[in-house]
Amino acid sequence: MGALLRMDRITKTFPGVKALDDVSLEVAEGEIHAICGENGAGKSTLMKVLSGVYPVGSYEGQITYDGQPAAFGSIRDSEDVGIIIIHQELALVPLLTIAENIFLGNERATRGVIDWPETFRQTEALLAKVGLRETPGTRVDTLGVGKQQLVEIAKALSKNVRLLILDEPTAALSEGDSQALLDLLLELKGQGVTSIIISHKLNEVRRVADSVTVIRDGATISTLEAKGLTEDRIVRDMVGRDMAHRYPERERRAGEVVFELRDWNVGHPEQRDRRMIRDLSMQVRAGEVVGIAGLMGAGRTELAMSVFGRSYGRDISGQVLMHGRPVDVSTVDRAIAAGLAYVTEDRKTLGLILDETIRRNTVLANLGAVATRGVVDDGRETEVAETYRRSLRIRTPSVFQKVMNLSGGNQQKVVLAKWLFTDPELLILDEPTRGIDVGAKYEIYSIINDLSAAGKAVILISSEMPELLGLCDRIHVMNQGRFVGELTAAEASQEAIMSLIVRE
Repeated sequence: MGALLRMDRITKTFPGVKALDDVSLEVAEGEIHAICGENGAGKSTLMKVLSGVYPVGSYEGQITYDGQPAAFGSIRDSEDVGIIIIHQELALVPLLTIAENIFLGNERATRGVIDWPETFRQTEALLAKVGLRETPGTRVDTLGVGKQQLVEIAKALSKNVRLLILDEPTAALSEGDSQALLDLLLELKGQGVTSIIISHKLNEVRRVADSVTVIRDGATISTLEAKGLTEDRIVRDMVGRDMAHRYPERERRAGEVVFELRDWNVGHPEQRDRRMIRDLSMQVRAGEVVGIAGLMGAGRTELAMSVFGRSYGRDISGQVLMHGRPVDVSTVDRAIAAGLAYVTEDRKTLGLILDETIRRNTVLANLGAVATRGVVDDGRETEVAETYRRSLRIRTPSVFQKVMNLSGGNQQKVVLAKWLFTDPELLILDEPTRGIDVGAKYEIYSIINDLSAAGKAVILISSEMPELLGLCDRIHVMNQGRFVGELTAAEASQEAIMSLIVRE
């Protein structure tokens, strides 16, 4: 069978970053084609180019669809020719019914009036196709995640889909729901629907895919026949990047246990039947850097936020101990008082007030330390900010500079300064080097090393495996809200981490 889709030499550049570099992809009509790669490899960017999220003209290269050059200016253009993308975060309206969601923006109407009997009839037929027994009038927020995923696919089928793109379709599903979804993909293949599936679960890839393309660092590494393909081969192609990154030398200096988490459980804030963190326990010692590795959706940020003042989740249970004693972390203030600090991955929204000065941002988490009788002492505030400016080498003419005018690396240093001023015993760093250049990364790594040398306990969450390998004493590997393995620095490698993540 001929190619339904060809993408030739696709290059997509953002300011300072080449997200895609001469990527080529060919998908045969009627096949299931898997795309594998680490976080940040460029998989989702490639699919956004294909679906028109990044319109023609914003990238270089050529897309050929059904034998014709394709020039999609929007999602609507790609949907008109039967290309439908289902993102990992489902795009359903919870308070609307299944029928309303399926035909939202594509209503069955005559002269502006919706034909409800026809809408319900077509919905029933689509639900039967995807194996969903619910009635068309069922509200979406009463369904589990697996059934919501099937509603998304029914919605795609209502638009006469020819090429279905699924981004991590089973990431949030139970084993049973995952199997049902994969069976449905095979059924759709039998009906002539071509699919592209982005997945990290290599057992699933091997089960349903006809061929696999591996993308690494924005470039196509290999396209392989799925038949007879081993996980080891895919893992090797996914992680075989240059390891010549430089990290500061560090001594192993683990002392007494500072922080302990026991039997930690966290429910999804909106979906009552979904648990994000399950029976998780861990320890961090003084002077130790403990990494948490995992793919997007594994629950790493959710874990960190739930521990730090229960900033995420509901129905949280378990114990947090500092130096062997239970502590109250039920609010952010109490978590700070207990000796915790959390450097968020979203520094621009959650970590900083961009319109405020470096001086003001530095003291925000510990205003009491620069205030007398509830009034902030400007001189003391300036003194503190200056101290951190010098010690963290924040490149700025003055601490009166607004944070929005700093580079990403210097913004990150201000976030670190803010939390270091609270004098924490445990510092949780969530993607501390995301979006910053190599030089600034090295400086951040040096700060982490200095904190470790000073006896602080550090938890490092990072999607960059070389970063974890270069900085950590131990690495917990996380998948679907659980720790699936623990590696010492000596045992850890990219292959070992990825093998734990994708293990069946």
